[in-house]
Amino acid sequence: SAAGGGAAAAASAEGPCDITGKAGNPCVAAHSTVRALYASYDGPLYSVERGRDGKSANITVLQAGGFADVATHDAFCSNRDCVISHVFDQSKNGNHLGKIMKDGYYGKPHKLVNASKHKITVGDGVPAYGMWFDQGYGYEATKTTGIPKGNDPESMYAVMSGSRYNDGCCFDYGNSETDDADDGCGTMEAIYFGNAHWHGTNTGAGKGPWVGADLEQGMYYGGGAQTAVNNQSKSLPFPFVSLYLRGRTDGFTLKGGDATKGKLTTMYDGPRPDPKIAGTCNGASYQPMRKQGAIILATGGDKSNVAIGNFYEGFMVSGVTTDETDDAVQANIVAVNYKNVMEDSAEAFVVV
Repeated sequence: SAAGGGAAAAASAEGPCDITGKAGNPCVAAHSTVRALYASYDGPLYSVERGRDGKSANITVLQAGGFADVATHDAFCSNRDCVISHVFDQSKNGNHLGKIMKDGYYGKPHKLVNASKHKITVGDGVPAYGMWFDQGYGYEATKTTGIPKGNDPESMYAVMSGSRYNDGCCFDYGNSETDDADDGCGTMEAIYFGNAHWHGTNTGAGKGPWVGADLEQGMYYGGGAQTAVNNQSKSLPFPFVSLYLRGRTDGFTLKGGDATKGKLTTMYDGPRPDPKIAGTCNGASYQPMRKQGAIILATGGDKSNVAIGNFYEGFMVSGVTTDETDDAVQANIVAVNYKNVMEDSAEAFVVV
């Protein structure tokens, strides 16, 4: 349509991975069901698999740098019986997210999200689909290329929802173990979003949800003296939230904000969690990190999958980004103009 084409063209001026790349922090993984994250990207965003006959189709962008081709999605999934089987990595590393083979909690296999459950609009009213996660769902990429390992620095961004969350483990996006197991403190580094109180104590200000770091054996809203309580971490109850985690060689930074307006707020910037305060790690430490380089979405490193949430886009970059880069990425996200469509969702945005 004319409206869709115009909005897609507007979206293609620059993507967040163009911004980070020019700043010296190339994207090593880039995932979205909504839009291209590079101005030049013209490939598939995700694949859908139809329940009634098992056939699949790739959903591409309307044009290079643009939004998803929802018309093709809706035509193929006319009975709304499709699942999203893969979310493609838009970087050249091939780190595609797909089905988790290990069972989650209660010994049940991880499920794939319904592809047509969560319609939103972007740009000038262009329809798109986000990923709506209930408990028991999750995606991963265990054999990856270019993802930082060990104590190597990395930064990552995600757009999620502050209207759907819980305190379960773990609504994550980021670096995780390659063996689907808890391999000890510091073996993963992912954005966590929710209102979990790890060990019943750690918290941000207010009721949440908060941006945190899942570093294995704990989801933390701060470190050092703020390992348990970080009152600088403000609740993020916005329908669309921008989240950021910077993993330095000697500490970490958390930022968050409204994905539809304004700037990011720094919620924490300092050393990694103190195991003595956290009451975990069994003599090990979060410093230095022992990252393994897998990628997870909507599940914990050991594939705990009792969290809920929504996911729209996420990307991981090598190295430590600057505040200037983060501000530019946030402005790019705001320009997407994320909006909800309250279609047939009586249950929408109910916090469990």
